[in-house]
Amino acid sequence: MIGAAGQLGFDLVRTFDRPGEVVALTRRELDVLDAGRVRAVLADLRPTCVVNTAAYNRVDQAEDDRESAFALNARAVEALAATCQALGATFVHFSTDYVFDGRRSAPYRESDAANPLNVYGESKLEGERLALARCERVVIFRVAGLFGLAKSSGKGGTNFVETMLRLARRGEPIRVVADQVLGPSYTRDLALKIWRVLPRAAHPIYHLTNAGQTSWHGVARRVFELAGVAAEVVPVTSAEFGARARRPAYSVLAHANLAVLGEDDLRPWDAALAAYVAERAPSA
Repeated sequence: MIGAAGQLGFDLVRTFDRPGEVVALTRRELDVLDAGRVRAVLADLRPTCVVNTAAYNRVDQAEDDRESAFALNARAVEALAATCQALGATFVHFSTDYVFDGRRSAPYRESDAANPLNVYGESKLEGERLALARCERVVIFRVAGLFGLAKSSGKGGTNFVETMLRLARRGEPIRVVADQVLGPSYTRDLALKIWRVLPRAAHPIYHLTNAGQTSWHGVARRVFELAGVAAEVVPVTSAEFGARARRPAYSVLAHANLAVLGEDDLRPWDAALAAYVAERAPSA
């Protein structure tokens, strides 16, 4: 498990229930940017499956730091995939809803053409392509709007939910984008589903999110309702918010390939959010 300290990596480790042993590797133990070290460590471990959750996910910063985004999201992925191919291991990798341009009004299927709007999405799509090119046994999960107990190390040790609760403590109006629609997802729910899907995976790419859809503004309002926090949430457009990177206006993911396995049964995002708010430490 590479990237074991992140939101998804943490939940994959704590929900692991397959035969064998999970070896949890944080960035301190294995920096995936060091291709030589990656080959040496994996050759020593001789894994049957390598799960990579390490990623550059600072979406706005990537616009001015293309090199770093592609180094971690593409070239490091290529090295991991090539090493897995040499070892005969399955390579499990994670991508994003941001590989799509958001021009659809219906959920994106795994087979729909990708057309990212920002550098982050471009780097993740290139990572997908390189993984599939360099290893015969690849399973890629596209995920979206993650929140989990471990939070995101790549985003300063926080996630959207925690950012909203932190901002609410200031007692000022909170501007939240209302014209970007997605499927927010609890990493614990995703982790449980990943362990069910992997032994039977029949497709190279799976879309994996909690059910339903909402805007970031909708998530924020529900967070405050669940946490019993009074806050003024002001809806704004993406243009008014003025983020450095363009985001898709609509990036809800359809679960066609999960449905083939009979696994398209994730609970709605708001129920998952309620579970997260209940589980998070009061001081988190």
